[in-house]
Amino acid sequence: MGLGFTVDTPVRISKYGISSVISIVDDVLLEKMREHYCRKLEILFDPISDKIEDSRAKRTTAYLNLIDKIVKEEFEEFKNYASENSSELEKYMDMLPEYSELKLSYKRFSQKNNSKNELKEWIQNNLIPGSADVNIMTKVDKENYYKNEKLSSEYNDAHAALRGYAKSNLNSSIVLSAGFSPRLYGYFEKFEDFYPDENGYCKKKIILKVSDFRSATIQGKFLAKKGLWISEYRIESGLNCGGHAFASDGYLVGPILEEFRTHKETLIQTTFEILKSSLKNKNRVCPDLPMDVKITAQGGVGTSEEHQFLLDYYHLDSIGWGTPFLLVPEVTNVDTGTLKTLTEAKEDDLYLSKISPLGVPFNSLKGNTKDVEKMELAAKGRPGSPCPRKYLISNTEFTEKPICPASRQYQNLKLKELDSSNLNDEEYKEKFNKLAEKSCLCVGLETSALLRNEINTEVEGKAVSICPGPNMAYFSEIVSLQKMADHIYGRTNIITRDDRPNMFIKELSIYINYLKEKIKEAEKPISEKELKYFLAFQKNMNDGIEYYKNLFANVMVMSEEAKFDILNDLEVLEEELNTINPEILVEREQALAYAG
Repeated sequence: MGLGFTVDTPVRISKYGISSVISIVDDVLLEKMREHYCRKLEILFDPISDKIEDSRAKRTTAYLNLIDKIVKEEFEEFKNYASENSSELEKYMDMLPEYSELKLSYKRFSQKNNSKNELKEWIQNNLIPGSADVNIMTKVDKENYYKNEKLSSEYNDAHAALRGYAKSNLNSSIVLSAGFSPRLYGYFEKFEDFYPDENGYCKKKIILKVSDFRSATIQGKFLAKKGLWISEYRIESGLNCGGHAFASDGYLVGPILEEFRTHKETLIQTTFEILKSSLKNKNRVCPDLPMDVKITAQGGVGTSEEHQFLLDYYHLDSIGWGTPFLLVPEVTNVDTGTLKTLTEAKEDDLYLSKISPLGVPFNSLKGNTKDVEKMELAAKGRPGSPCPRKYLISNTEFTEKPICPASRQYQNLKLKELDSSNLNDEEYKEKFNKLAEKSCLCVGLETSALLRNEINTEVEGKAVSICPGPNMAYFSEIVSLQKMADHIYGRTNIITRDDRPNMFIKELSIYINYLKEKIKEAEKPISEKELKYFLAFQKNMNDGIEYYKNLFANVMVMSEEAKFDILNDLEVLEEELNTINPEILVEREQALAYAG
């Protein structure tokens, strides 16, 4: 969800028992938001200068402690108000699914003639606030300097963010995304809140975003060896998601979920045995039994039927919804102009771009104001961003210290190189456009939060980047939190189009297009290594198609109409996939080379 879109979401929805995730990549944004809420709530604001030692971690801790304070106070106010006004409690219950244990419990309770004191006691014993979780992208861990001297790794960006969270008062989870980082994972050992007590309780839990079962096993074992437990494995579709897209080698989400469904207990038992040994070696207490482990999924879910199917068939603990909540102003920070662009977006407007300075495919929205600004500057011969944040610096092509490929500094240096390369007009234009495509995501993904909260944007400007998943094409209405909850649980339908494909079908079609694009972009002639990769990618997708055919021909937890549509779409996509023949492409290139 980017940097700013959910930066204060816990303040908005935790009182309803809904958990959300704050990105803690950008300490400048966190400091601005802390100042905003302190002034709004008439709390003394003591600024933390970026000139002081460890300012990044200290700002993170200060903001998260403020969020924790606000959430707790608002939740107490909510409980007191709901005790006196049953309509507020009814609103809370109306958002829950019909099968919710809490909702069923309340129905049983409300059928009796209860006093206000009994209602207050029931609320006190049964309602809990949603968790204010945080996220770190493990790749955003640049080294930092003080007076031109490199600081130790604990002052790297992700390390400092982790330390800021670890020292906060929050009782919640940290979500690790964007890949395995052994050095960062090792840093968790230094913080007491991540270790379990004899009852298996951890004040702060670890959630891993994973792409497949193998990755989950490797990372789970690695952390277990350090005495750390993974409380949740969050499986995300490689391409049918928002933000950065970490494509698998053609492995589809259905077969991946099947592997977790089949081998979950093995994963838990294996990692628990390693954990016990590690905690014993550290002279720490260890619970007698494995702690709870949740298996969850997200990416492209758009209907109540899909939501329920994932829960019922794969026995998942919960399902994540992200992109559609960009159209819920009660929940996320999206400025008015971007909201309008989102509601009008169709499939072609939501695309897998190359705008990220990280070099990772990034789901983006055509017409976002950051891209408009970027291209206007490029047209004036001034491509690139001033790079005020420097979180994504990585390139050392021209400089000793890394700089960002989206920065004005890098792009000016690259332009000088292009100008001296004696390229023809077509080659020059192609390379210039590729260069100018990179966008300043550090600023672009936070600006909407500043605009929504009327915070000064003199440094950042008013241009906004946004990163919805492809699923946004089928949502076109700005809705309330209540209405979105009703859609998720099948009480209403806010998708007006009747041509939305099933989430599995959508992912498959995206992967087919991705493979075509990768083959198209490959250097010619295609090497034996690349050919092997393309063929393996294609085989993995064909295996996924066979899995889906068997699944939907036999499974009984979806409507017959839905099954028919899925099986028909599978046939069409299988035929399209099999028209892609990397071997023939190579043979054709070799023949052309020979003829030349």
